[in-house]
Amino acid sequence: MLIKCLIYIVYHPSCLKYLNEIIVVRIQYKYSMNSKDRNYKSGNSEASSASTAVVSSKAVSPSSSNSLPVESETMKRASAKKLIERYFYQLVDGCGNTNCDNQHCASSGKVKNLTPNQAAAQAIQLYSQEARLCDAQPSKVARTQSSTEVKFTVKTSNDGNSILKPSTMPVTQTMAQCAIKSSQPDNQSTAQSTTTGKPIAFLTEEKLISILETCRQENSYSLLIRTLGEVFSSVDSLSRSFQRTGPESPLEAMLDKASGDLKKLKKEDVRTLEGETDKDEDSREEEGECNAKKERGLEELRVDVLSLRRAYQALFQVPGTVFESALVNALTTLAEDMKLSLRVYRRNSLDVLTALVIVCEIPALGSSEYLERALPYLCKAAGHLPVCVQAKLARVWARHSRSRLKGLLEALQQLVTLKVISGHFTRDYCIQDEDAITAPTRLMKVVYYANILAGKLDSPELRQEDTSTAIQDDSHLNDITGNKGPRHTPQEDPLALELGVNVLDSRSPLFLFTEFYNEPLCDAIEMDKDFAYYKSGDSASHSGRKFSFMNYAFILMPATKTLGLYYDNRIRMYSERRLSIFNSGGSQYTNPYLRLKVRRDHIIDDALVELEMVAMENPKDLKKQLVVEFEGEQGIDEGGVSKEFFQLIVEEIFNPDYGMFTFQQETQTVWFNPTSFESNAQFTLIGIVLGLAIYNNIILDIHFPMVVYRKLMGKRGTFWDLEDFNKTLFTGLKALLEHEQDDMEEIYVQTFRICYQDVFGTRFFHELKEEGDQIYVNQDNKKEFVDLYADFLLNTCIDKQFRAFRKGFQMVTDESPLHLLFRPEEVEQLVCGSRNFDFNELEEATEYDGGYTSGSVIIRHFWDIVHKMDLESQRKLLQFATGSDRVPVGGLSKLKLIIARNGPDSDRLPTAHTCFNVLLLPEYETREKLNDRLMKAITYSKGFGML
Repeated sequence: MLIKCLIYIVYHPSCLKYLNEIIVVRIQYKYSMNSKDRNYKSGNSEASSASTAVVSSKAVSPSSSNSLPVESETMKRASAKKLIERYFYQLVDGCGNTNCDNQHCASSGKVKNLTPNQAAAQAIQLYSQEARLCDAQPSKVARTQSSTEVKFTVKTSNDGNSILKPSTMPVTQTMAQCAIKSSQPDNQSTAQSTTTGKPIAFLTEEKLISILETCRQENSYSLLIRTLGEVFSSVDSLSRSFQRTGPESPLEAMLDKASGDLKKLKKEDVRTLEGETDKDEDSREEEGECNAKKERGLEELRVDVLSLRRAYQALFQVPGTVFESALVNALTTLAEDMKLSLRVYRRNSLDVLTALVIVCEIPALGSSEYLERALPYLCKAAGHLPVCVQAKLARVWARHSRSRLKGLLEALQQLVTLKVISGHFTRDYCIQDEDAITAPTRLMKVVYYANILAGKLDSPELRQEDTSTAIQDDSHLNDITGNKGPRHTPQEDPLALELGVNVLDSRSPLFLFTEFYNEPLCDAIEMDKDFAYYKSGDSASHSGRKFSFMNYAFILMPATKTLGLYYDNRIRMYSERRLSIFNSGGSQYTNPYLRLKVRRDHIIDDALVELEMVAMENPKDLKKQLVVEFEGEQGIDEGGVSKEFFQLIVEEIFNPDYGMFTFQQETQTVWFNPTSFESNAQFTLIGIVLGLAIYNNIILDIHFPMVVYRKLMGKRGTFWDLEDFNKTLFTGLKALLEHEQDDMEEIYVQTFRICYQDVFGTRFFHELKEEGDQIYVNQDNKKEFVDLYADFLLNTCIDKQFRAFRKGFQMVTDESPLHLLFRPEEVEQLVCGSRNFDFNELEEATEYDGGYTSGSVIIRHFWDIVHKMDLESQRKLLQFATGSDRVPVGGLSKLKLIIARNGPDSDRLPTAHTCFNVLLLPEYETREKLNDRLMKAITYSKGFGML
């Protein structure tokens, strides 16, 4: 039968990469069957009920590589493996439902007896056909026959000792439902319930190790299974387990901070252990960050995390088939207990938090059984935690579970991916309706903020308030904006407000934010419906409103977020157009569009004058759809004319000769000219231009350093932003900070007076503090000097220019969900597009019309020519065909180019409809003629109606 399996793969090569997984499942199944047989013969009935699906964490967990495509492929492979494994067991064991009507399930009686080899081959086939899967049952049962298993209950004998009595019960009853009571009278094994007064069993590291040793000696794991089932099925029991007996010692705190690895301890940690009190500047900074976290309400965790991890390490040395099923069933019951504790009984939510922390430390949480059965219910229960408790959970994970955060995120990502791939969604039942997807996404938000807290944070004071930086009643701004009407306040995430942090505070997270992207989810989301759910209200509540992933934007890729922003902008444009048409019913006509008529030779003057008039008369007109007309040229603006307009105006404005911006030669970026002769109102108009480009979904060729986008989002520049602004200066200042000797004044001879040059080479001097030329930089004040120097260059000296620029930008984008969806790094992609010119992606995404196909001779010649072009010619081709030489967010695969036949062979040049990305190509007879006509068209074309 394996030969037949291989023959099937030959005709279905897409399944080849899953062959090794099927072989692993086949071997595991055979091993588990042998184990069951041996356990049955030895009388160990509890082992027979254990799950047979053993999946190694290596096979399930995604790669830890930072490369997004590799991680996405790994998650897809892991999810595919789980689906194939479910098909395998469905064919062999069935689902356990006696009324099952699935023809591909053994429980229905419609499947003949299959050998494991036959089942493995058929599982691959069912996966490729996306055949029906039965709902997962609490445990695997064999076909349609009734199954019972032997359980043990605790009976008390006449002498007061506890004895085990066997009893039978249906196999579908979970181990957590057995009423098992502890027999040990000492305080280390039981506690009194605050509600019932009955003893509550709980676990410690010592007790668990003792139980494991007893089970090995007796060659029976009944006691272990009973204990796990009892403790891990109850919030009361689990929250009292693995508790710290005393305050956290300095050594424990440092080991916890270093994830248990002594090599990761920093020099200040070692000094503290040795009793030293001297601290350098870096250590003081870290201590300040730690104190800031404590000021935000960081509570000590009651769980001894290091002891808990040692206990799990000892537990999972036992084969998973022994206790896995009992533990999974207990966790499922625990999830229900959590939900009841939070929603019905209103118990102390900190007990639920403690239990959740203990569960999330389970090393096998991302393996098959836990992922499919226990984790979805735990995520749903965690969704009922109040925001204040979610904040405490994020702080606990950030401090005590740094080494587990990445694994927890991977498990949640796998769960989401698995449910997306295996789900069947329609317009009436979409992804947002699936609790098994939305629940782990909610919990992932807690991990997201824990990742921020566990990394390096800047002070929240660096986040500038709009009222102090961009909306001051300066005369040069009032002349343009008039400050009419109330200002829109950006939406804030409740969890971020509770924690007192923002993504802007994160200088360096524990691991990259791109780890939170889920590509399969983004491919499956219908963003039009998600945007409608977002506009309907706050989806984070449980008041019956629809869930929207736009409120959980960390999981969305930039291309998907851009689509959500596009819907928001378009709807606002249509709204402004309807209002204009409605208001035109009177005597005065109102243009439904933002129409600009410019001359090519005077594009800056014409554009800025018209925008200034609009901003002065009615700033809301900036929210209308932009329509550009070049004087004396044909061309109706359906998007293509606007693209060329923005390209030309950006080339002029950011030219250093214009005097508004300077060019940084080392980093190839532009910066604001602090000594510009242009008025601040001109910078406001430039900000409007940038906002209009985002609002009209147009990519610009702008080269700002990253600090500009951080400042646009509301964060002041810091020393660390100098790296991509002026790398040489950053390196020098960093060397000054790292200098440890006391001879700094003699070596650097640097005072608090600095020198800088303007665009014309004129030198200026500035004192960073009063009488700065008399104050030399030394070990005591070097950090202050660096901070003041960076603050002057990035904030103070360009304060008026940038405030005006940001004001103009916010006039267009203030009501959009830009701050909610995008981080500064993603705003740069939104403005500048991707830097990956992969024309293979463009070829795969291109569509054909007029008789052309991908196999046409001229089309093959066309792509052969394009792939051999240099980068500059490829950019000219994009400019010619689409009106922009920039790559959209997400790569060229997101650009829908259409190549249409434009008649038979002739001497005409190719033409294009840039508004619709349509390239009109005559059917040239030879490759040489195609190459000649194409190169002439992309080299000498300029304007509309000129060819």
